Amino acid sequence: MGENLLVNQGLDTNFYGSLAVGTPPYPFDVILDTGSSDMWIASSACQPMCAGTGNFDSTKSSTFKNMNKSFSVTYEKGYAAGSIGQDVVQFAGFTISDQAFGVVTTTASNFLQNPITGIFGLAWQSLAASGAMPFWQALASNGQWSQPLMAFQLTRFLNDSQAGKLEPGGSFTMGYVNESLYTGTIDYQDLPDGQASYWLQQITSMTVQGKYIPLLDDSASYAVIDTGTTLLAGPAAGIAAIYAQIPGSQPGTGSWEGFYSYPCNTTVVVEISFGGPSWSVSPGDFAFTSTGTSNECYGAFYAIPTPGETPPWIIGDTFLKNVYSVFRYDPPSVGFAALSETALAMNGKVGGIPSATLGANSAMFTLEPSAAPPTRTSSAVAFVISAFFATLVSFVQA
Repeated sequence: MGENLLVNQGLDTNFYGSLAVGTPPYPFDVILDTGSSDMWIASSACQPMCAGTGNFDSTKSSTFKNMNKSFSVTYEKGYAAGSIGQDVVQFAGFTISDQAFGVVTTTASNFLQNPITGIFGLAWQSLAASGAMPFWQALASNGQWSQPLMAFQLTRFLNDSQAGKLEPGGSFTMGYVNESLYTGTIDYQDLPDGQASYWLQQITSMTVQGKYIPLLDDSASYAVIDTGTTLLAGPAAGIAAIYAQIPGSQPGTGSWEGFYSYPCNTTVVVEISFGGPSWSVSPGDFAFTSTGTSNECYGAFYAIPTPGETPPWIIGDTFLKNVYSVFRYDPPSVGFAALSETALAMNGKVGGIPSATLGANSAMFTLEPSAAPPTRTSSAVAFVISAFFATLVSFVQA
């Protein structure tokens, strides 16, 4: 069993944890991302595009191997590219001695927000641009966990005037659930048709201000459960139907196209079900940011174009801050539970950020050669959204 304490960056914009790479081990801060499958770290050769501190220098690790393969992930607003390497990786008390990952030498502008140096993909291997088995999946498939699952509890600092740029972000566990952070039972829903790619769920109902939002059937209502996305995205028609239930809402223009504004003094109540209970989104999470004019806010639900192979809905941290979320390897499923009073008390509790969680005594093993299939290309939806928000946050803070 292992735990990685998280950091909340930029008022809920990113949630990151720490891992260590190489011999001797060196710590890096990485976004924990259930919406993509690749692990990649900015190389020391990536300056000035990569904003993280202490980027990876492969020449300082005695166990690093260059796999002589290129690595690239493309997304709507840019890219991350470099080569594939292999080294010892430690995370949350677990160690894999030959984990493959991207050593990135170039990224889209503003993609990484200091001190973040990379992405730690937590979706399934079939999505990996590198073809490598993700760290979590290697552990789960080799029986290294007491329970075949991992879980998140995320904190909320949005709209907290006392919050700093970095605050305690909550907890991520591997191999067990932290029973002190949720109450009641965990409602598990299997991945649709057993698809082990994204962590998919089908939205079976959604209400706004108590009114049902019309949803399309089957895959047209599939949603990626994605810790690497700040807000909640959906198809234009679905998002328009949501804001149609909010008096005074208006579509955004220019840099805010796809967003909607609405009166800040309106308490917006959204509930979403994935086949089990309905889960509420806090009105405070729905109110993303002020438009800069009197009493007008932009909502956290926004519209994106969705290519045919990309799921139409992206359920990001706007929703996930309101639940305890569990990602189960076997059977492949996603579970949600109500947050406990202990977890809720962490919201807005300003404090020191956690130090690196690196211990390596829980498990250590070597991947079998067959664990890494040939390199393939992938369009990771989390990178599409994350890249958008790297630009968006800069715009908001400017």
